[in-house]
Amino acid sequence: MERSGLEPELGGLVRQKGVYVDEVTCIGCKHCAHVARNTFFIEPNYGRSRVVRQDGDSEDLIQEAIDTCPVDCIHWVDYTKLKTLEAERETLIIPLPGFPIDRAAIRRKKRPA
Repeated sequence: MERSGLEPELGGLVRQKGVYVDEVTCIGCKHCAHVARNTFFIEPNYGRSRVVRQDGDSEDLIQEAIDTCPVDCIHWVDYTKLKTLEAERETLIIPLPGFPIDRAAIRRKKRPA
């Protein structure tokens, strides 16, 4: 099978999609990290879930973790969009868990020049 060059190295597995957590929406319930513990971890600064390894668990187990999310913040995305989403996440100001989210108040951090 030919590779397109867009797929990351996944332990020899080639998938057309990756998993991404919208950390602004995440409430830090930890369900996904308990179900697919090789894929998700709880980011210590904000208490939100984050993907640590795309090839950590089987697609079925990752899908089970997605299905257990009470706020639907975990998504399958095309690999071509994954790097962009991860780069955008670094500029977001993420509210602490337990506080209401005002989408209008969420702004982007300024990147250093």
